[in-house]
Amino acid sequence: MSDSPYSPEPHPHDIASESTPSGDYDEAGVPTFEHVRDKIEGRYATAVGSTELAEESAAGRSIAQQQADRDAAARERLEQIRRSVRGEQ
Repeated sequence: MSDSPYSPEPHPHDIASESTPSGDYDEAGVPTFEHVRDKIEGRYATAVGSTELAEESAAGRSIAQQQADRDAAARERLEQIRRSVRGEQ
């Protein structure tokens, strides 16, 4: 085996210098279920909070109003098409 820095096997001194895993990881360095769940819940809460803040801003309200206007126009246009297909004017 060579002493190249690109050697696939770590040197014994490299292993000894690794930090011990925290309480969120097991001895093999794998995260615990609780750690992963907490991380996912934290990210979800951040996403929900960001969405709520964006909707409460003036720009968010403006976009929501534009979407509502488009939906109403689409419903009206669909009703016009239905009336024309039925022969109503």
